[in-house]
Amino acid sequence: MPISGTTAAEIAGSVRDQVASGELVPGAMLPPVRALAAELGVNRNTVALAYRRLVEAGVAETRGRGGTVIAAVPQLAREGVGIVGDRVDLASGNPDPQLLPDILAAARSGHYRQPLYGVPAVDEALDAWARDDFAEDIDQPFRTLVAHGAVDATERLLNAHLTRGDLVAVEDPCFLASIGTLQLNGYRPAPVEVDSAGMRPEGLRAALEAGARAVVCTPRAHNPTGTSLTAERAAALRAVLADHPQVLVIEDDHFSAVSARPYYRITPTTTARWALVRSVSKFLGPDLRLALVAADTQSAMRLEARLSAGTTWVSRLLQHSARELLADPGVHELHERAREAYAHRSGLLIQHLHARGIEVPHQPDGLNVWVELDIDGRSVVQALAERGWAVRPGHLFAHDPSTHQGAIRVTSSTLTEPQAEAFAAELAAVVEALRTAH
Repeated sequence: MPISGTTAAEIAGSVRDQVASGELVPGAMLPPVRALAAELGVNRNTVALAYRRLVEAGVAETRGRGGTVIAAVPQLAREGVGIVGDRVDLASGNPDPQLLPDILAAARSGHYRQPLYGVPAVDEALDAWARDDFAEDIDQPFRTLVAHGAVDATERLLNAHLTRGDLVAVEDPCFLASIGTLQLNGYRPAPVEVDSAGMRPEGLRAALEAGARAVVCTPRAHNPTGTSLTAERAAALRAVLADHPQVLVIEDDHFSAVSARPYYRITPTTTARWALVRSVSKFLGPDLRLALVAADTQSAMRLEARLSAGTTWVSRLLQHSARELLADPGVHELHERAREAYAHRSGLLIQHLHARGIEVPHQPDGLNVWVELDIDGRSVVQALAERGWAVRPGHLFAHDPSTHQGAIRVTSSTLTEPQAEAFAAELAAVVEALRTAH
């Protein structure tokens, strides 16, 4: 059935009807603007506007000189998948299960009552704990909310303030879920290079001058590189952001309870829209889908409307469990052990890599070690897999897959010293073999 209509809305509607019926499938090319305008007897601007609306709605995508095509559902890389056989898993990005508390025991403890529709969306005791926790780092008025994890909070905050096609400044390389969030919601990424001190100020300035309407930053234990902001770098980023007070600033402090580094805030006091997000999955358990959010009043109101009681609130059972765990001195001791263990294990890996002539320029925080190589990372990953080791190639963590091709990410959270020594030897052998082959 040919595309029909005389207005932009009618033309876009005709295309959407054909997508819904299956007549137009993902990858199908739409007619050139000039040709369709002539066929329908309308102005070229009318067709161009129709196509723009289709792109904004996520129905189509533009490919420059390649024209406009029907969009497919993005195929996104995810954490914790793709490990097959009996390979040693240094790819998953998971915390050590032995360093996570007993969620079921927490759920059974304390005073939990089955909530009914209409109760407050946030557990009062958890809210009080969160306000005290955030108050140590935030010296301006804020409200606290609970979301279904850091990714959920970030996505809802972006959707509350932005529209499809808006530019968002993000780290490069970047957290896998952040890449997925931007792709699925139709935001355009403005990648900002990360070095050993975190997001680079000149890159952030360039992104903001290019029109970025939001910034998403990981202040410590950045995934995949493990970098954390220094006090000096955070101050430099605040100075850049101070010139753009209307830009939404989201800080994803996902490793807060077990980070070996201090938290340095990048949000200036003049920023109108901001949020600090602290999820619990890395230190209470990935299945405890919950994040604590501190935000300015307006952002909190918009987020609250999307997490209202009776419809989309976070399970009060999950909130009860998190509250019990966060208030438990035994869990605090477990977090101390986890902090030391994760730092020790990444240090072991770096030590053995150094002994094999492979340098990691900084001591990372978090669950992963980022290794830059001078050969193709995908070839390294494949060769390691053949030797029984699973790691992730660096290009997966880039918005542009043609970048970071000489890097791999190694999850060190469960690494033993014998494994660290053996892996370093295997990686060195693989690198030498690939260099020789090329």
